[in-house]
Amino acid sequence: MTFRQKLMTLAVAPLIVVTIAVTMFLTWQSTRLARSNIEAFQQSMLSSKQAEIANLTNVALSSINSIYSNAAQDDVEAKVRVSEILMSLDYGKDGYFFVYDFDGNSVVHPRQLFRNGKNWMSLVDPDGDRVISELIKTARAGGGYHRYKWQQPSTGALSDKISYVVALPKWNWILGTGAYLDDVAAQARAANLAIQDRTRQSFVLVALFALPAVFIVFATCIFVTFDQRKLANAVQKQLTQRVIETQERERSRLARELHDGISQELLGVRYAMELAGRRAGDVSPELNRAIEETISTLNTTIREIRNISHDLRPRVLDDIGLVAAIKNLSEKFSARSGVAISVDADGFVDDLVPDARTALFRVTQEALSNVERHAGASRVALRLWNERGRTRMQISDDGRGVDFSRTPQARGLGMENMRERIGHFGGVLLIDGDANGMRLLLMLPRSASQPVADSGAAA
Repeated sequence: MTFRQKLMTLAVAPLIVVTIAVTMFLTWQSTRLARSNIEAFQQSMLSSKQAEIANLTNVALSSINSIYSNAAQDDVEAKVRVSEILMSLDYGKDGYFFVYDFDGNSVVHPRQLFRNGKNWMSLVDPDGDRVISELIKTARAGGGYHRYKWQQPSTGALSDKISYVVALPKWNWILGTGAYLDDVAAQARAANLAIQDRTRQSFVLVALFALPAVFIVFATCIFVTFDQRKLANAVQKQLTQRVIETQERERSRLARELHDGISQELLGVRYAMELAGRRAGDVSPELNRAIEETISTLNTTIREIRNISHDLRPRVLDDIGLVAAIKNLSEKFSARSGVAISVDADGFVDDLVPDARTALFRVTQEALSNVERHAGASRVALRLWNERGRTRMQISDDGRGVDFSRTPQARGLGMENMRERIGHFGGVLLIDGDANGMRLLLMLPRSASQPVADSGAAA
């Protein structure tokens, strides 16, 4: 070996070693970063599911609160009514509420009816967890979360599940609901496999390019450095997008379940109770008071559910469009309230951007809700039209109007929310009232509409 060869060897060998070492370190660092992101993603999804099941449990508690708080310790009829309500409060194919007593007997289990009436205190999952015993212990300690394995109704397979439970101490019951974690585990496994495969490919590629020459080794080192950084950034962006998409799917699903399921059922119960109250009259003042208290509790529960649902995206817009969605909303309003409503949208061109369309639908919801709650109207007229490329909407009723120039304190939070929604797009919302009823006029600028395609290109 010549001196030059020795010199090149001494120069190249350490560089190759350093290159391989650096490559291995970068690979390890990138893998560690990616796994850290995966763990953060898993924790984010878990936190989202925990918040979801806690909120759903609070909704369930609100729906039975009037019965439970007024019932005696041994009120069998009240227990049956509460059980029926909880049996009907399901959400999705794997969403349900369960009830056990402190002795481990199943009281309510909509998805596995064979468990009702039997004692499951000794039930143990494949990991050795005494599921029912631990759930009861958690609820009696003040409520909280517990993770275990349980049969998933939609698949029949055992899956990881996290539940949130609270105690109903008067009846020695626990109430809870849970969420299955199979989707979290599946996405984490897929991300891990992708990381392992990409890391292995990158390392082999670097090793092959490191052997021929110093330049290739150096160039490969630079390439791997940027490639690994690109990989880490890509994985991070992908995980972030998955979190966003998961949140949107959950919001849409919850909006449909709350609005089309629980809210409508509770409205039906409220009107049934009002009818019962009118029929009871002065026959039984005590019964009439109980009915009024029940109606008040139902109204509170409906408002809470409606507020939650309104915070989520109304999927009806994506399914049938703005005009059809408003007509559908109007039909439901008329059927629910008994107030006649006419919708005039002939010739209206729906060219609004999606966010503006959502805002317009929300304002319509709030306006009709105000008519139903406060106006005492018999007729409502809704008109939707375009004026010089700008969207206009007017809603008027013949109920009890309010003159805001004389009573400015009558402007409620709902009206302010409507103004904020329209003001976000540079629009104007005018609300006026008198003894002949209320009138709402909404005006959106052209900037709230989608740009018109070039006529020359279309031709």
